[in-house]
Amino acid sequence: MSKVCQITGKKAMIGNNVSHSKHRTKRTFDVNLFNKKFFYVEENCWISLKISAAGLRMINKVGLDAALKNAVEKGFVEWKDIKVIGE
Repeated sequence: MSKVCQITGKKAMIGNNVSHSKHRTKRTFDVNLFNKKFFYVEENCWISLKISAAGLRMINKVGLDAALKNAVEKGFVEWKDIKVIGE
């Protein structure tokens, strides 16, 4: 599950590099992904997520529990795929 945000479901897109002479070559537009640890209060444990900057803003806005429930509901991540740290 590489290059996919576990909260928003964003993944790499494919497009073109366009030179000055309008010559087009394929390229990828990667997502701004990073690994981040969060303390999941409802389960009293630390979890590690691979999220994008947009996913981090969503967690800050609606909260970790609501963002995870929304991501599971939309099929971006499964509960078993969430990495629990320290167990």
